[in-house]
Amino acid sequence: MEPIEAELLTDPGNDAVVRLPPRRFPGVLIQGDSLSIIRSDVAEIVEACAQGDVDDAHEAATLLLANIDDLLDRYESALKAHGIERPYAPRT
Repeated sequence: MEPIEAELLTDPGNDAVVRLPPRRFPGVLIQGDSLSIIRSDVAEIVEACAQGDVDDAHEAATLLLANIDDLLDRYESALKAHGIERPYAPRT
């Protein structure tokens, strides 16, 4: 373990936006339990696809996409608030 100083661009919540040295762009810190939930959501989609249940897969994927969009919205708001450009093209 190495102690470092990081820039916290949002409140230190469950999905904090943090920039680590020497990175140019910040990242999103996702807690382990939240990461496990995302993994379970993806596994649910995979299982529904394997069973040929397109409706369930679509519903689960739609919810997962909405959650990821929320994370990206928080990330992009933090970047804008600190005058940092997005490291990717705008979403369509």
